[in-house]
Amino acid sequence: MVRQTIVLDRESLEEKETARMEAFSDGVFAFAITLLALNLRDPATSGVSLSEGLIDEWPSFFAFVTSFITVLIMWMNHHNMFNYIRRIDRRLMLLNGVLLLFVVLTVFTTSLVAGHIQLGDAGVAAAWYAGTFFAVSLVWNGLWRYCARGHRLLGRAVTDEAATTITRQYSVAPLSYGAALVIAPFSPLVSVAVILAVAAFFAITATIGD
Repeated sequence: MVRQTIVLDRESLEEKETARMEAFSDGVFAFAITLLALNLRDPATSGVSLSEGLIDEWPSFFAFVTSFITVLIMWMNHHNMFNYIRRIDRRLMLLNGVLLLFVVLTVFTTSLVAGHIQLGDAGVAAAWYAGTFFAVSLVWNGLWRYCARGHRLLGRAVTDEAATTITRQYSVAPLSYGAALVIAPFSPLVSVAVILAVAAFFAITATIGD
């Protein structure tokens, strides 16, 4: 009876620590999404009419929507991932922190795309944009594989089949973002479109079990 109580107390403590990490991560995701809106401005202040200004500002709106949707879907998948991860350790905390670093970095790369997509260096801006998401995908896969290897940090109810399915789904991101990175110097808009397509894929997988 005492042993069972100790086990239950340990499980409660582990779940509490996992919840704290999720809460911190949620705050960073919300902060990143809020910062994205700071790239938007009133186009009428540049000396043109509002309608002309709105048309001229389409790259900013396009980059904002793309990044907002992508970060939102990353948050959804991050939440779903922690439904399987029931314990944390220092390495997981570090990996999660690095992941959040690149999530916040998308704010900067979004501003690059918005400001340069119509200029001669659009390919460079798009490459930085795609490269950030590529880095996110690498850290994301590393985080999940670390947790899933030998069920190191997964819940007891998580089956090997479920873990393998998730690993296979997550592997789509590095390949796709890598392709977007290669395409970026030649066709920046196509590169951004690929990133949107990846977001659509993970939007489907994030809600398929709901």
